[in-house]
Amino acid sequence: MFQKFLGGKTAVVTGSNSGIGLGIAHELARAGADLVLNSFTDAPEDHALAESLAAEHGVKVRYIQADMSKGAECRALIERAGACDILVNNAGIQHVAPIPDFPAEKWDAIIAINLSSAFHTTAAALPLMRQAGWGRVVNIASAHGLTASEYKSAYVAAKHGIVGLTKVTALETAKEPITCNAICPGYVLTPIVEKQIPDQMKTHNLSREDVIAKVMLHRQPSGQFATVEQMGGTAVFLCSPAADQITGTTISVDGGWTAL
Repeated sequence: MFQKFLGGKTAVVTGSNSGIGLGIAHELARAGADLVLNSFTDAPEDHALAESLAAEHGVKVRYIQADMSKGAECRALIERAGACDILVNNAGIQHVAPIPDFPAEKWDAIIAINLSSAFHTTAAALPLMRQAGWGRVVNIASAHGLTASEYKSAYVAAKHGIVGLTKVTALETAKEPITCNAICPGYVLTPIVEKQIPDQMKTHNLSREDVIAKVMLHRQPSGQFATVEQMGGTAVFLCSPAADQITGTTISVDGGWTAL
């Protein structure tokens, strides 16, 4: 669909050694962008993944370890990247509990990784984008950035915050060739979600098909998972000339969830 129109651009994707982040990295590389992959680990397989993507797509790919719960490391990631034409703020964690029982340390960690990290990386990246004369910030929010569910107070608060940060970033760059938008996925079939299915089958005494339909996707009217490839394609679109005047908004990829 997209040719290598991102050749010469460097994309930094946080939380990108698996799941949505890795799917987005693949599609950006397919469109010609060089990559900086990131997670909090620094294992041989992380660097091997970077080498694999480079070989597959014919672009430069590096892996840089940074803990997204620490603001200084978020900023250092961008500094070590050296260039950041495209910033994809994807890193995130989840915890589920009623508000009175929600561990304070989990709240702090979710806000730090899911929200504050995007502030720090964006603050470090915007000067590089301005120097380059072009930039794209793509924040991975969630359907929970637009609506809510019980027992996900920190996650919902963080994702609503990401949507707000997206709007402010867009307004502050509106006169420049820099845009900022948020993608709001519904349920995406990632390895983490796939691993949850057997446990849900045991918990609810349901078949795989019923767990997916009645437990996981009961709020997703399409009855289908979104895919990491669709997230990547949406991110690539937001980096294309067709999206030059799309800024400060959200794009839902949720099978109709937020239409309810």
